[in-house]
Amino acid sequence: MIFNMLRIRNFRFFFLSEIIYAFGVGMSTVGANWYLMDQTNSTTAVGGMLALNVIAGFMISPLIGTLTDRLNRKTIIIWTYFIQALLILGVAGLFIFDEFKIGYLYLFSMVNGMGWTTYMSTSRSLLQEILSEKEMITGNSLVEICLQVGMFTAGGLSGAFYQVAGFEFILISNSIAFIFSGLLLSRVKHQSVMKDNNDETYLASFTSGMKYLLTRMNVFFIGMVAIIPLVATMMYNVVLPEYVNDSVNGSSIDFGVSDMFYGIGGFLSGMLAEPFAKKFSRNRSVTILFLVSISFLFALSLNTYILFLFLGSLMFGLCNSSLRILMNTTIMETVPKSYMGRAMSVWTAIALMLQAMISPGLGVLIDSYSPGLGFLVLSGLMLVGVILHLIVMYMRSNRYKNENSHTIKQTIND
Repeated sequence: MIFNMLRIRNFRFFFLSEIIYAFGVGMSTVGANWYLMDQTNSTTAVGGMLALNVIAGFMISPLIGTLTDRLNRKTIIIWTYFIQALLILGVAGLFIFDEFKIGYLYLFSMVNGMGWTTYMSTSRSLLQEILSEKEMITGNSLVEICLQVGMFTAGGLSGAFYQVAGFEFILISNSIAFIFSGLLLSRVKHQSVMKDNNDETYLASFTSGMKYLLTRMNVFFIGMVAIIPLVATMMYNVVLPEYVNDSVNGSSIDFGVSDMFYGIGGFLSGMLAEPFAKKFSRNRSVTILFLVSISFLFALSLNTYILFLFLGSLMFGLCNSSLRILMNTTIMETVPKSYMGRAMSVWTAIALMLQAMISPGLGVLIDSYSPGLGFLVLSGLMLVGVILHLIVMYMRSNRYKNENSHTIKQTIND
């Protein structure tokens, strides 16, 4: 039973911390997108806000990845949560005591970008430390469940909170969630895995991490396949506000419910991804999930019905979250613990760079033509993902054949 993993003390506190963190992030993300859309009626502005978010994260990713492999990962996460909570409280104060200024939202977006980058580099590295190899796919499935429980609960409540109490209330709730999440994570007790050579400079440490990936291109491409669904999810948050507003004539509550259905799909993935991969094999499952996601995104580009948006969001969440479970498990099984932080920071930086390049143009495209084109772009992005996955399968197959051929030659010579 998948939930038997919660009997493990360290994993249980990690799991609860992730739920609370996801709730805070989900509520503030949905609230900020709708608040900016409400104030400016511009998808370009929403895309610009996301671009600032990812640029801020991109700028600190080399430092965070190196720190993750040199220092205690749990300590880094806890301090990040506490500092992020204080800064968001400060932004809430600016909105309370002053009128709306787009610069305040941009400041909030940059704080969230730096916090999210730190979270992405450190949390999976910490999870790799506290799980055994046989527990990894089940652990990743449960983490996806807890993230989506937090996200879809926040998505469903955020629209209602926004209408009743305002964006300031959402920011304050976000800060409280981060503090509570940090306190829960502090209960995790484990022996941290850090680099043996702490006398190495930060630049040399980062360079060695890059060298590890660049000399193992199959590993590098595995990470690239893993970040495509993440980038697509971030782009979904750019497309959704105007799509709800214009294509299906919905409200902020419909926007929140759409986000909630994405989360429900993610929740279901936590229970379905592992048995699905056992039935069809992991590689075949990844291919199928990409193709199903592409199909629904293409259909959403032509849709005008709110109910089909809910269904499409559910399937997109199910496929994308299942892909993240399977690919994150593959990464944890492949990358050594001493390189995990730097490897994750490189992939996170690439994901952020892709978001920064795509988001502004996507916003302009939607404002100039139709929100449905946004989902068409997302389907194209997922097509790139399945192509990269097929390349990884080909590279692994060739490597396996070469290793077998070498073994046979050695046997003959002996």
